[in-house]
Amino acid sequence: MEISALTRSVVHRSHALISPDGYINSVVPGWNRCTVNVIINEQMGARFCQTIVTIQQGGVLTGKTRQSQLFFYVISGKGRAVVSGESRYLFTGHFVYIPIGKEYHFESGEDGTQLLSFHKVYEPLEGAMIPATLFGNAGDIPGKDYLGDPALRLQVLLPEDLSYDMAVNIFTYDPGGHLPMVETHIMEHGLLYLRGQGIYRLDQDWYPVKKGDSIWMAPYCQQWFTAMGKEPAVYIYYKNVNRHPITL
Repeated sequence: MEISALTRSVVHRSHALISPDGYINSVVPGWNRCTVNVIINEQMGARFCQTIVTIQQGGVLTGKTRQSQLFFYVISGKGRAVVSGESRYLFTGHFVYIPIGKEYHFESGEDGTQLLSFHKVYEPLEGAMIPATLFGNAGDIPGKDYLGDPALRLQVLLPEDLSYDMAVNIFTYDPGGHLPMVETHIMEHGLLYLRGQGIYRLDQDWYPVKKGDSIWMAPYCQQWFTAMGKEPAVYIYYKNVNRHPITL
């Protein structure tokens, strides 16, 4: 008999590990025939929102970005995305970045299509244009060695351009691969494991993590990861970038 009071999920002031065993569904106006799980948002102290959306065939997500830009990544399945009249078919591994002030429509073409989304309030930069809509395929983006280590590969999904104030990357670790140091930095993270397993250090705590788990890291949360098992560990993650750290 399974004991319902057990979970791997934890929520602290500086970080959180959210495993699927504790999901409770939310309702988002305009997102129909789907299950929405809000994984990270400002109620826990974050400055962005991360959701996982599971859509029935023919289900539709529709809306308009206002203050917040939006990034969709297809975890599995397929569908058609339309952003202010620009249309693309998206499949597993495809993504779309939707800047502020754009109407969007996504229709699932397969029962159980699953999307990851990141939402962040856009911070304009004087002299820089607001980014345009961007469609892409992670499969077309090469993974470059991270800090010279071929066991760690980083795919950068959004252009490294000052007009963007957020980045979304995919990080792949071969079995036994690990970060070369305990990172301590100003950037906030939200991530989802797409494959594999390993051990994550968050501040002074150590957590087993695996496919389907999500992690939130506040600014200056110390972090380190090593991949374990017989297959690579892969996660997709968000971070805030390219803006002055002083807001006073």
